[in-house]
Amino acid sequence: MRVKRGTVRHHRHKKVIKMVKGQWGTRGRLFRRSNEAMMKSYWYAYRDRRTRRRDFRRLWITRINAASRANGLPYSKFIHGLKLANVDLDRKVMADIAVRDEEAFAKIVDVARGALT
Repeated sequence: MRVKRGTVRHHRHKKVIKMVKGQWGTRGRLFRRSNEAMMKSYWYAYRDRRTRRRDFRRLWITRINAASRANGLPYSKFIHGLKLANVDLDRKVMADIAVRDEEAFAKIVDVARGALT
């Protein structure tokens, strides 16, 4: 007895085409092109979730560097001083403090500078 996949296949095709709604040309209309576009978009999403973390870390380091240099200490020495002082603040938090509260960040820089000497 043969297997007829009419409704199952139709639902699967509709689901895929609905996912890529808004794509240009046949990528939003034909199943095979839609499926290719969908799989590629999932691959990009997976890859770029990791890239986003990398980009944010670069942004945080840039902000910390600018703020610590404004207080007279370059980034590498600032981080080294924090390690020596056993200060456990991650870069996300330090970048937020650097942007929102300059006085508190200046105190953190003083702690790092004190540990270096």
